[in-house]
Amino acid sequence: MRDLFDEVAGKSPLDPNEAVRRTSRAQLPKRFYTQASVAENEGGGFAVRLDDRPIKTPSRNALAAPDRALAEAIAAEWQAQSETIDPSTMPLTRLANSVIDGVAGRVEAVTDDVAKYFGSDLLFYRAEHPEELIAREAAQWDPVLYWAAEAFGAHFILAQGIIHAAQPDTAIAAARAALPQDPWSIGALHVVTTITGSALLALALAHGRLDADQVWAAAHVDEDWNIEQWGLDEEVAARRAAKQAEFAAAAQVIATLGSRRS
Repeated sequence: MRDLFDEVAGKSPLDPNEAVRRTSRAQLPKRFYTQASVAENEGGGFAVRLDDRPIKTPSRNALAAPDRALAEAIAAEWQAQSETIDPSTMPLTRLANSVIDGVAGRVEAVTDDVAKYFGSDLLFYRAEHPEELIAREAAQWDPVLYWAAEAFGAHFILAQGIIHAAQPDTAIAAARAALPQDPWSIGALHVVTTITGSALLALALAHGRLDADQVWAAAHVDEDWNIEQWGLDEEVAARRAAKQAEFAAAAQVIATLGSRRS
């Protein structure tokens, strides 16, 4: 059973897509259980169980979530499997394993990794032409920058093209201080940040400034523009769909835990 959970979790605790790449090259394991369920732990949290037996992560930790709704969503991924278990259809499970094995105990390091994006965020670098794309970027991105400045005192510098614009240390520090500090939230924010290329969009999602659909649209302004001009081939569409599934799982974690704090 250890090999199965290794496949579902992925090789790296911060690279959930690795599981998809590896299992696409290997035979999928057969389903070995009847029922996936959730049980409340005595010490807190909600464990996911298969035929009333606990699931372990690749590092042999208990697969459990801090919120019942999240645990039930993870269990639903296991219950939805057919004759075989396909990790590419289980983004919440992979994210949970990543958080439990790779983020808990090193929250500061993961927070630092997210905060690095505040030095070179997607939202800082604007198209030089055409005018319609420039306007689209401004419409989607400027409100987030204004919000960060007003809410946290994080004033960033914009640039055109790809020339690096050094950001003020005070702005980076202010934005970093607004990041959540629990393992599940910062782990999910890490996924959103790496997929979108923007820690500011992840921050806006965490604080409820934007919802998941708005964040996804803002992160893909340039890509959507190019698709309008040149179309979308099947390979690019498949990669985008896989990224969107990982994004949606992370956004679900952020929304669920955010609602508990509010």
